[in-house]
Amino acid sequence: MELCLDLSHYRWARTPDPRTAVAWTLETILAADRGGFHSVWLSEDPDGWDAIAVAAAAAPRTDRIRLGTGVTSPFLRHPVQIAMALATLDRLTGGRAFLGLGRGQPEFYRFGLGMETRDPLVALTETIQLLRQWWQPPYRASLDGQHFRIRDWPLSIAPLQQRVPIYLAALGPRARELAARLADGILIADFASELFLSQILPELRAAVAAAGRDPSAFPIFLRGNLVLTDDPEPELEERKVPFALLCTLPGMAQQVVVPGFDTERLIRDLRRLLGTEDLLRAGRPWHDIRRRVDPTVIRQLVPTELLAQLCLIGSAKELRARLARLAALGVTHVFARALPQPDPEGYRQLVVELVSALAEPES
Repeated sequence: MELCLDLSHYRWARTPDPRTAVAWTLETILAADRGGFHSVWLSEDPDGWDAIAVAAAAAPRTDRIRLGTGVTSPFLRHPVQIAMALATLDRLTGGRAFLGLGRGQPEFYRFGLGMETRDPLVALTETIQLLRQWWQPPYRASLDGQHFRIRDWPLSIAPLQQRVPIYLAALGPRARELAARLADGILIADFASELFLSQILPELRAAVAAAGRDPSAFPIFLRGNLVLTDDPEPELEERKVPFALLCTLPGMAQQVVVPGFDTERLIRDLRRLLGTEDLLRAGRPWHDIRRRVDPTVIRQLVPTELLAQLCLIGSAKELRARLARLAALGVTHVFARALPQPDPEGYRQLVVELVSALAEPES
C-alpha cells in the first residue's frame, strides 16, 4: 500500500494572501515528494483552479512523486485538450504524469454552464478511446461518437510514457465496469465504508480479469482523507460538513454503507436542509452550495460515530489495523490529508508509521 496527497483550491480561495497560498501548495507537494508519497492528486472543478497548471508548476521542484488531476472531466476539458495537457505535463515531469478522470457533477455543466452532457459514461468511454489513440503512434485520433466526432486529428506532442495511466473515479456498477474494461485503475470516493468496499472489490477484480487484464496490476485508490492523531474527535467534527456536501450530491452516497445507521434517511434530511437538488438545477456551483451550509446544524445531524467508521482518522495503532483490513480487501493506495505545514519529515513519518509498519506485528 502507498499514500497519496489530496489537494484542492480551497486554501487559495480563502486566504487573503495569494502568494502565501501558492508557496504553501508547492512546498507541500515537494514535502510529500521527499517524504515518499506515491502521487499528488489536484482536484479540478469549474469554479476552482487549473489542476494541470499547478502540477506543471510543481514538476521542476519534484523528483519522484507522480502528478495529476484528481479528477478532471470531459465536460470541463475537451478530450483533445486533455491529451495535449497531459502530454505536456508528462514531458515536464520526466514521465510522472497521470490522469484522474471522472464525470464531474453533470448539473454544473448542464444547468450552470449551458453544456450538453447527455450520458456521462458514454462521454468518459469516448474520451478514453480518444486519449489512447492520441498518446500512441501514430498519435492521430478518429471517432464517430455520440459526444465527440473526431476526424483523423493529429497531435505533434506525445507523452514520454508509453502509456499514461488513466484512473477513473467510479462508484456505480456501470462506472466500475467501465473502469475495469478501459482504465488503468479506479478511484473510490471519500466516505466509502469497509462494508461497501468488501461488496464491490471482488466483483471489480473479476471484471478486470474478464477483460483479459491482471487484477494485481490494477490499482485501487481510496480517497480516505487519512489523518494521524491521538485526538480524533475535532477532526471528525470537521469532516461532517464535507460529508454533507459530497454525499448529498446525486449518486454520491452509495458508498456510505454502515450497519446500525439509517444513512438513507440522514442523506434525505441533509438534502432537504441544504436544498441540494434546487441549487444544482439552478446551476449553482460548489462555491454557492458551500455558502449555504450551517456547520452547527450539520454537526448536530451527522453522528460522530458514523464518521468514525467512514473516516481514516485515529492513532497509528488504529490506522495500521484499518489499513491492513483495506489492503486485504484489495485497496492499494490511500489518500492522506495535507499536513498543516510543508514538513518532509512529517510526511515520511506517515509512510514509516503506517505503511511501512503494516507488515510488522503489533506489540
